[in-house]
Amino acid sequence: MKIIFKLLIAGLIYFSYTISYAEDGYKLGAVNAIRVLEQSPQADAARSMIQKEFSPRDKELVAQQKKVKELEDKLSKDGAIMSEQERSKLERDIISKKRDLKRSQDEFREDLNFRRNEEFAKIQKRIVQAIQEVAKQNNYDVILSEGVIYASPKVDISNMVIEHLKKESNGKSQ
Repeated sequence: MKIIFKLLIAGLIYFSYTISYAEDGYKLGAVNAIRVLEQSPQADAARSMIQKEFSPRDKELVAQQKKVKELEDKLSKDGAIMSEQERSKLERDIISKKRDLKRSQDEFREDLNFRRNEEFAKIQKRIVQAIQEVAKQNNYDVILSEGVIYASPKVDISNMVIEHLKKESNGKSQ
């Protein structure tokens, strides 16, 4: 009970403290960082670059899957007329190719995730810088992001940040 009372008092003190700051005319803003990340041209460029980079390996995996499927179809179709030795060899070949395919898929997934995380970490850093630049240019005192449950459109500067990133992206591509 004492803990709840202390939390309530602390909350009231914090609330009164923030109200007194708001009365002094501080300018607050909020950013939906996920939306900014999804809509930034830098993220689009990173997605297409990663897709282009991993497309050949993806096609190779699809070809391996087709080969395994063809062998499985051959086994189910011709298995009854094959000798025991031929059927056994084909079964071992299918198992081996499935194992290789699974290993290749796992490596592909790990490499893709690593590369995606690497690129998006750079973009997230740039987004934080853009948020700070927009906040300074527009004289914001505080910008809130993660953990905001609601922000009215008056304080949401996400569109300004996205526009800032678009301008920056257009400036680099010329």
